[in-house]
Amino acid sequence: MHLQAWLQTYPNEDAGIDEFWIKEHLGSVATAEGIAQWRGFFADVTRQPDQFFGRVVRSGAEIVGFLCGRRAEVVSLGPMYLLNEVQGQGLGGRLMREFLSWAGERAMHLWVTTYNERAVRFYQHFGFEPTGEEELWRGKLPNIRMARDTARQAGSCPSGRPCGGQRGGVCPSHREPWAGSR
Repeated sequence: MHLQAWLQTYPNEDAGIDEFWIKEHLGSVATAEGIAQWRGFFADVTRQPDQFFGRVVRSGAEIVGFLCGRRAEVVSLGPMYLLNEVQGQGLGGRLMREFLSWAGERAMHLWVTTYNERAVRFYQHFGFEPTGEEELWRGKLPNIRMARDTARQAGSCPSGRPCGGQRGGVCPSHREPWAGSR
């Protein structure tokens, strides 16, 4: 599923990213060794749920998405993928809300591919903002760092619930007027 999500998400002629490049650089996730690494990660989730976050989305017996994270001084979000056929059904939002609840009040960061505008908007909806930090993964895939500083956002939503932060004076998660300013 991981490789399938990359093949759906990242081909980009301008960046020189095609199916061949993706399979060359990510094809190992579909091998026995790559599958064993994923199983190891999810075993860590079971053994150390305070340090590792992992959720899998299934449609019948098929895995159609997942979200992973690690807790340290700063919480790292990622990877997160949903196959195209299940996007737009609210699954990503449910995964993200569960992740944010798990992460608590710690600052969070992630990497997202620059031209994956849908993902950038999704993360912004949940209070992540670009930091200005950039990288080229494997010398080619352009990524930006996004961060969510919960200290600036905590307690500001009039609902008293965790939210994505201010957007145009309104909490985007609860559609209520924003009580404070950043």
